[in-house]
Amino acid sequence: MKTRILLVDDNMLFRKGIAALISYVSDLQVVGDLGSGKEIASALDHIQADLVLIDIKSPGGNGLDAIKQIKHRHPQVKVVLLTSLQSEDYVRAALRLNIDGFVLKDTSVDELLVAIRSAARGKLYLTPDISHHVVDRFLFPDKPNRNLPQVDKLSVRERGILQLVAEGKSNAEAAQALCLSPKTIEKDRASLMRKLGVKNTTEMTFAAMQIGLVELPEWITQLI
Repeated sequence: MKTRILLVDDNMLFRKGIAALISYVSDLQVVGDLGSGKEIASALDHIQADLVLIDIKSPGGNGLDAIKQIKHRHPQVKVVLLTSLQSEDYVRAALRLNIDGFVLKDTSVDELLVAIRSAARGKLYLTPDISHHVVDRFLFPDKPNRNLPQVDKLSVRERGILQLVAEGKSNAEAAQALCLSPKTIEKDRASLMRKLGVKNTTEMTFAAMQIGLVELPEWITQLI
């Protein structure tokens, strides 16, 4: 089954170029393109898309506002940022909105395809140009020494849940893997987030990376 993509960018030639490139890829399909993110949330009511590829710089409205609306009204839709902006403020703001990918416009076609496919599978993708210190400061903004999350606060079951969440498993899949009920997973997951001081799945994933429950992506290991 093809991943259906909605393109959002103010540059029509850029959108058409991306659409042309994707047309040669068998597992991806562009189902629409917009020049502004202002009406994207309502557009998704009529366009069946699995993933939105959008620029933060969106005429007629802030691209981050558009992402917030997408995540609120269509939480099942993945969002990948394809942008020229890479300041720490933008990266942190985007991550806090639980985006699924962040790629720069000067990336290679191969990397863009990797980002789209990773996001479609529920895996967060960040371009290698987003440096390690940005990720670290996002995770621990109030800790001058950037300490790692307190592992000793987590029970064995909570560690297992954290690992499964970081691997992209749903509550139902985690429940099956740990022989627990989905309600128990949901309760433990909420407790886990409070202990770690995180707010969403993206932050949970980074916390799991930091304490070694899941393997660090290659781009991070090259920067450490």
